[in-house]
Amino acid sequence: MSGGIDSSVSALLLRRQGHDVVGVFLRNGVRHPPGASAKRGCCSIEDAWDARRVADRLDIPFYALNFEEAFGRIVDYFVGEYDRGATPNPCVVCNRDLKFGRLFDYADAIGAEFVATGHYARVERNSRAVLHRGADPRKDQSYFLFPLRQEQLARTMFPVGGMEKSEVRALAREAGLRVAEKPESMEICFVPDDDYRRLLRERIPGRLREGAFVTTSGEVVGRHGGHQLFTIGQRKGLGVALGRPAYVVAIDAESNTVVLGEERDLERANLVAREVNWIAAEPRLGDAIDAEVKIRYNHAGAEARVEPLEGGRARVVFAAPQRAIARGQAAVFYRGDEVLGGGWIE
Repeated sequence: MSGGIDSSVSALLLRRQGHDVVGVFLRNGVRHPPGASAKRGCCSIEDAWDARRVADRLDIPFYALNFEEAFGRIVDYFVGEYDRGATPNPCVVCNRDLKFGRLFDYADAIGAEFVATGHYARVERNSRAVLHRGADPRKDQSYFLFPLRQEQLARTMFPVGGMEKSEVRALAREAGLRVAEKPESMEICFVPDDDYRRLLRERIPGRLREGAFVTTSGEVVGRHGGHQLFTIGQRKGLGVALGRPAYVVAIDAESNTVVLGEERDLERANLVAREVNWIAAEPRLGDAIDAEVKIRYNHAGAEARVEPLEGGRARVVFAAPQRAIARGQAAVFYRGDEVLGGGWIE
């Protein structure tokens, strides 16, 4: 229970279905910077109180677990990815390591059969567990769940996954839950002011060194304050004027160089993913499959051929070039509503 509307309604639905429900809040130990809103992220002190009040109203036990040390490793991963010139996806890592990792350990410790969350996704269980998109396409969160394995999905419930967001909010109002009108959390929970560069300056000030902006032809056109402060596809906030629109098309962490180019320079027709997790069925090596592939959460998805490779990798070849494929992001494979699997873009 994060203190938000989705996990609160999930607990409500499970309670109404007759389950014995235990509410759990994950404390991440994040201290909000002065002036930052603690209400738009998640896992703040205010969120903990909201979750506890909902649990009290539903008459279920409630526990706040201290995951500060484990969560600190996610923040370290986030900073480390930028430092190596990649674009991190901390929500996927948090799901893998905490919500469907450490939380399962706690479930085992108290004898809980299932773990339920407020994610907009669905699980179908027959001989194998199959992960599907959430019924509300605008809120679908299946992209963030691609690392989940069979033993986890077999014990996972997504009570609001088959609902529209408007239905969830209406149900919260009808039940008199205080979170019914609570705004959604939009930012990364440990970057509540949405300024990840501030976090980098705090965490790795000695690593942020002046470097060169270069064009795709190698011409030096300006200076920057550290490659870590930029992402693939970025156009705004570059601090350099070329007299034409310029985009970050490549980042070389070793030389601390940021490469600028035109929008067309962002297009790529293929990628290789590592640490690929096939959820319900793994194709044989060399057997390419047709899939829709998303290269970031807000990507519409694109037709592609996905070929499993040795070492837990996969090659993705798109039917048409895609814009701003970023190392460190996740490539997630779909067939219709089913999530086939996914991996990390190299």
